[in-house]
Amino acid sequence: MSRALPRSRKLFALTAGAALAAPLALAVPAQGAQPAPGSLAAGTYTVTPLHFTVQAGGRGCVVDADLYRPDGVDAAHPAPAVLATNGFGGSKASTEGIGKAFAARGYVGLVYSGLGFGKSGCLISLDDPRTDGVAAAGLVDFLAGRRAADDGTRADFVAQDAPGDPRVGMIGGSYGGAIQMATAAADPRLDALVPFITWNDLAYSLAPNNADRATPGVFKWQWANGFYLIGEGQPLLEPSLDPSRINSLNCLHFVTDACDTVRLLNSGTYPQAGADKMLAYARSVSPVSYLDKVKAPTLLVQGQTDSLFNLNEAQRSYDRLRGQGVDTKMIWQSAGHSGGQKPGELDLGQGNLETSYVGQRVLAWFDRYLRRDQAADTGPAFAYYRDWQSGYGTAAEVPAAGSRLYLSGDGALVDDRAKVARGSRMYANLPVPTSHSEFSLAGTLGVPDPQPYDLAGTYLGWRSAPLTAPADLVGSPRATLKVASPSAARVQDSGDAADKLVLFAKLYDVAPDGTKTLVNRLVAPVRVPDVNRAFTVELPAIAHRYETGHRLEFVVAASDTAYFGNRGSKPVTVTSAPEDTGTLDLPLVNGRVG
Repeated sequence: MSRALPRSRKLFALTAGAALAAPLALAVPAQGAQPAPGSLAAGTYTVTPLHFTVQAGGRGCVVDADLYRPDGVDAAHPAPAVLATNGFGGSKASTEGIGKAFAARGYVGLVYSGLGFGKSGCLISLDDPRTDGVAAAGLVDFLAGRRAADDGTRADFVAQDAPGDPRVGMIGGSYGGAIQMATAAADPRLDALVPFITWNDLAYSLAPNNADRATPGVFKWQWANGFYLIGEGQPLLEPSLDPSRINSLNCLHFVTDACDTVRLLNSGTYPQAGADKMLAYARSVSPVSYLDKVKAPTLLVQGQTDSLFNLNEAQRSYDRLRGQGVDTKMIWQSAGHSGGQKPGELDLGQGNLETSYVGQRVLAWFDRYLRRDQAADTGPAFAYYRDWQSGYGTAAEVPAAGSRLYLSGDGALVDDRAKVARGSRMYANLPVPTSHSEFSLAGTLGVPDPQPYDLAGTYLGWRSAPLTAPADLVGSPRATLKVASPSAARVQDSGDAADKLVLFAKLYDVAPDGTKTLVNRLVAPVRVPDVNRAFTVELPAIAHRYETGHRLEFVVAASDTAYFGNRGSKPVTVTSAPEDTGTLDLPLVNGRVG
């Protein structure tokens, strides 16, 4: 059954664009103000509004931009450039901090409103490299001196590696992160990328299936509908008579395929043809489909507290880029779309590029690849924020899930197959969600969010013994499960993927007093490809310490309030025996669990 957003949430969502658009506080002190303690004194610069007419998606439209030019930068004294655009629902105004921050440090900045946002024309096409990427490449042409702005302004003051090849990098978050990879796929002249908290595969982001990428996943209805309503509300939020911004009455502001995708997801039904089209479109506008064209050195920064674009998304981009020989490094900061900002983390509004760990890494990345400083230390291949110890942890690679536990029939998590008790346990789903991980837009809308919970009888849990010493998990846990659900087996081959069994896997931290914490409120939705076979679930990656005396609890639940659930009644039984039971593999970097 389709579930529409209640009217009150629609109204909230339509007014939430600014908050969703700025997951990073990218601002710096105004000219003349005192810089934040520990930051470099800001240099002066001029800001010039510019417009560029581009062809994108078969439409001509105007891109609204601001050019930040440091004083003293001219044809005889050129400087490298930084290009940036907004997060979803924002504009160049919500991203001006990037232009200011880097202009104050001697970079030419060009900050623009993305297609369909602010005062830029054209439809929202979800950072499609064939439209958004091509439009951004036109701005790179401006920085190369190969084209003028609409008012005739030319840039002859950007450092170049060859005629027509400007030295330019990109930085930005979320929607302003994926555009960097889309632009690099369309234009090989980019020299450095720093995408924050962005996606690898929108099919996974909006309807994740953590067991099978070929089967459509479980609709993340709160996040998806919130962004959809903000996008469709752009003509109201940013009034414009520009016809390039309007598609049709049925799909106001997005390209048609984007509207069709959201409508299919909301319908609650996935017939094969529709599912195939949805997956193909979502992936065509995602880095997963074009990363082989990206050659620019890339520093990926992803947030641990992020249920929209989790750490697994950055991990997949990281692995792919590294595998094809691109200089790529990755940082897991705390802050993401779901909150989690920690004291001392990068916040350009505080001017702490020089004093924050991530800020220092960004500056070093641009020093190395834009200023060509061969001595610049770009840091370790992988770093992660840890709230249990000062500073960031580092490693040559992301730890693998190599510490195995077994699911015992008595509800215990044990470290030896011989300890598994024989037994069967069952849960059932109800017509309404009975488990809660989060209200996805709570932080954005400023409303309270209940603590995570599971209703008895609608989930199964397996708990470890109390830990005798701290245990640190860094990476993505993996669970292998085999379930029995005769009612799901009867309908799973109906030709509609929505008939397949849905379940949600997750990890809790259980304190000695019984208090349960769902780590970063993250869950792993699964649409089981075949209930007659064992399947493996990739859980969201985490960086988390389980303290002495705490227990780790692995839970499989029937539903979650942030997602669509099962269609029809589908009770589930899990049977355990020493010779045949489920397993949980943990990326344990310190201590032991069992």
